[in-house]
Amino acid sequence: MTRQRMRRATGAVVAVTTAVTLSSCGLGTSGGLTTSAKLAGPLASVKKLDGLDIAVGSKDFTEQQILGKIAVIMLQSGGAKVKDFTAIPGSAASRQAQLTGQVQLIMEYTGTAWITYMGKTDPIADSRKQYEAVKAEDAKNGFTWLEPAPMNNTYSLGMRQDFAKKYGLKDLSDLKKVPVGERTFCIESEFANRNDGFQPMLKAYGMTYGKDVPTGNIRKMDTGAIYSAIDQKVCNLGEVFTTDGRIKSLHLDVMSDSKHFFPNYNVSPVVKTTIYDTYPQIAQILEPVVKKLDNDTLIDLNARVDVEGKDPGKVAEEWLKSEGFIE
Repeated sequence: MTRQRMRRATGAVVAVTTAVTLSSCGLGTSGGLTTSAKLAGPLASVKKLDGLDIAVGSKDFTEQQILGKIAVIMLQSGGAKVKDFTAIPGSAASRQAQLTGQVQLIMEYTGTAWITYMGKTDPIADSRKQYEAVKAEDAKNGFTWLEPAPMNNTYSLGMRQDFAKKYGLKDLSDLKKVPVGERTFCIESEFANRNDGFQPMLKAYGMTYGKDVPTGNIRKMDTGAIYSAIDQKVCNLGEVFTTDGRIKSLHLDVMSDSKHFFPNYNVSPVVKTTIYDTYPQIAQILEPVVKKLDNDTLIDLNARVDVEGKDPGKVAEEWLKSEGFIE
């Protein structure tokens, strides 16, 4: 069963002020494979992280688990003593664990921080400018954002290739080409209610929910079920994440977003500033790895878990070795 779900929580949920501890959430250290190796290539000469005790967190969907395991493996290989708190259930809990100091490093998305954690309503179309804005804002909370990955795991709509060809669908602006009766959508409940979600997306592209897209044309389901629902013609269009491995395995087409409605979701290592100030070589260890994480790479890594059934830690280890980061 896929864990590519619930990657972003609404601002209202994150605004909870009661401290949430990992133990009260029923969480402990993560299961699954986490290897410890030696840094290889140019990274072998980086100053060791001797004396560093650090807890690494991630959310519980596939991509986050892989990214979290990458961070765990790299820091352990660099000499740190790492507590593995990957697979925290949801954005609210992972952010709260970060704010309360229970985890000191997490791989986070710029769009999630900007829209959800910081409560901004308007995304910044330029990915670099959005990163810089998030970095500056979160510095006030005592966190340092390292350089982001080129990947952008944002929202879009996916569809079967035959359906896309039938109506000439390439961009979200092409939705108007589809007859109303065939505008059937599979989306998750969270996406239906987000300020960067389904109804605002329709509005941005000149369509009205209820009129141009009848409420009866909408089916709500878990994110993991949406991909197969599109493939099996349960719906013609569905909410997808642009780095999900099932896009490739099911041969789905993904619509472009010419109006830049959806925020950029570039991932960055986010570390507690007091730790980073003491161990600045964390950037030397993680940033070269992050720079290799483009959309095609993440689609492939996610597919190894969601399609092939491999363990996220094993996938992370194999990729790090193949890229020459560890041995």
